[in-house]
Amino acid sequence: MDALPFLEDIYPPNLLYAITIRSPIAKGVLRNIYVPELPENYTLITAKNIPGENRLEGTNIPILANNTLNYIGEPVAIILGSNKSKLEEISARCEILADEEEAVFINEITTEPVLTREISIGDALKIFQETDKIVKENYKTGIQEQWYAEPIGAISWINKEKDAKTAKKVKGVKYDPVIIRTATQWPYHVKRAAARVLNIDPAFIAVEPTALNLHMDGKLWYPSLVACHAALGTHITKKPVRLILNREEDFLYTPKRFASDINITSAINDNGTTNAVNIDISVNLGAYAVNENEILDQTCLGTIGLYNFTNLSVKARAFCTNIPPQGPFSGFGLAQGLFAMERHISLIADTVNQDPAELRENTIDTQKALPQIKSKNALQGKNLINATRKMSDYNHKWASYELLRKSRKGKKPEQGENPRGIGIAVGFQGNGLLYSGEDNGAYSVEVTLTKDSFLEIKTSITSAEDFTKIWTKLALEILSIGADMIRLIPSNAPDCGPSCASRNITIVTKLVEKCFHAIRKQRFHDPLPLTVRRSIKPQSGSLMGGKFPPAEGKNFDINGFSKLGLACAVVEVTIDLVECIPVIRGVWLGIDGGKVISTNRAKRNLTRTIVQALGWAYTENLDYENGVIPADHYNNFTILSPVEIPPIHIDFFSEDASEPKGISELPFTCIPSAFLQAVSQAMDHSFKSIPLKRKDIWEIILERNLDSGAKGAK
Repeated sequence: MDALPFLEDIYPPNLLYAITIRSPIAKGVLRNIYVPELPENYTLITAKNIPGENRLEGTNIPILANNTLNYIGEPVAIILGSNKSKLEEISARCEILADEEEAVFINEITTEPVLTREISIGDALKIFQETDKIVKENYKTGIQEQWYAEPIGAISWINKEKDAKTAKKVKGVKYDPVIIRTATQWPYHVKRAAARVLNIDPAFIAVEPTALNLHMDGKLWYPSLVACHAALGTHITKKPVRLILNREEDFLYTPKRFASDINITSAINDNGTTNAVNIDISVNLGAYAVNENEILDQTCLGTIGLYNFTNLSVKARAFCTNIPPQGPFSGFGLAQGLFAMERHISLIADTVNQDPAELRENTIDTQKALPQIKSKNALQGKNLINATRKMSDYNHKWASYELLRKSRKGKKPEQGENPRGIGIAVGFQGNGLLYSGEDNGAYSVEVTLTKDSFLEIKTSITSAEDFTKIWTKLALEILSIGADMIRLIPSNAPDCGPSCASRNITIVTKLVEKCFHAIRKQRFHDPLPLTVRRSIKPQSGSLMGGKFPPAEGKNFDINGFSKLGLACAVVEVTIDLVECIPVIRGVWLGIDGGKVISTNRAKRNLTRTIVQALGWAYTENLDYENGVIPADHYNNFTILSPVEIPPIHIDFFSEDASEPKGISELPFTCIPSAFLQAVSQAMDHSFKSIPLKRKDIWEIILERNLDSGAKGAK
């Protein structure tokens, strides 16, 4: 299969460009849109021109704001024209007239949450009343930007070939078949969204994905919104429409990893055993609170971690605010929850003067803890921790750095000194989502062995990885069919669901493998062509033995959490006290990923994710201020360059190798907390929030210099 093109390389004839007119305020009521007189063949599209429903599939997001404005940058109108420069000039003169109202940007006490969740096990309150030793702390995570290789966009046009050959009237209405090209993780979401907005049969929408590249789940639903804008333009003008966000628009208005604020209180005994835990979770999902049930429940799962607490109380709240809609990002909240719990476990270890790795080994229980469904052959968490300790020489390094930390305690840093530290953390991920959308979560793959012995795989999969090579390997093993006889057919393929949460390598690849086995059984008994389809449907259930049920009116799909991928991370750092920055000396990642089909590809994917996780932990210093990311944050935004990438060591310790587990997002669940623990040991100060900033380190150095000066004066 040929490489997919970038949107920037697609130019249909008679093209119209499109520019989005956006809200200048964070909250208010739209009164009017002032647009200068448009030249001939230039078109303004507002919510009044939408022929179908003004709502994005599976969300409450309007395609174009009609009355209420809910964040700075919200799309209000689209202007189309043949000259891009002229279009930009016109858009700069447009004015949005609105009655501004008081906006909410952060999770305030007076703000009513859009969703709440409560989980209770045992009697945590009673234990707290009977315990004197309490460990309590607040943990925060910031937003994170995807920074795509190509900004989000879409190009659409009328499929005249289909119109001439197969167009028909449905319910007395003749539809214009529309082709949409966009980089999306879920072509069928784009298809259903556009059909809903245009009020046409989905059969008349063809979605042809373009190059996806690295996306970190940022292209799960947002490309559908932009695709609807382009498709509206084509529907109204009958011409090709090209709408690609500029780099600044993409940075400011597309979804980010949402921010979290988590308080954890533990009742412990003298050896660090946790007898009760109280967790309070607050997440800011921005305007419209997209994927709120999925995100809040996965955040809860992350904070509970892998420790099988017998007395537990969790209260979680999701807030809808007036910042742009926040996204699932990689992990759907698991990363934020696990960061908080893993930092808390390390804090407990520090409190009782114990090695954080030993405390984890003595506490972790991957066979009983939420949300693991028992798997007899799964690697025990303590074995994974021990293996990772050995590969990183953690034991020797931690003991040495701990002696140095204690010897420096209370002293002013010496000139030329570069303190060192090492941290450890564990994490997990599933291989799917807890909740299905409006499609009810039934997905399929179809494979055909043709008369001329070609193997055609029909799937709507989109991915930055080339899964044809993985499936070719399976086809050779099962059917003895080589790569030159295999075709991937994306057109008119069945919906195999969203390409996220490692679904492609686990669920979709498993369906493809089942199709291969079915063809092997039938190929010498039935005539060719031979077509088989294999499907998966949600498996309803609950977690924690029924103590963590799904949200009201919904069902969990526990398929995605039946076999967890596990990881243990070790990060070693040196602190540059002059530059006030951590210098990472090495990263070690031990993985239980089940059956690893391609070790090299898995390591390459994990290496990229480790770099992204480190970026979230200390280089991507982003914040919303009064509803918008400030210009200096955009201008100074940095990600790790190739020369800054530290030595990375990855090894697989899988005992259950019968089938693959989710692994692609594991670094996000454990690298940031291991990193922050390493910095905390090096600086002899417990840091609790990411991203870590130079200012945080500088303030500790300054405080110690002042303390040492005061002692010297005495």
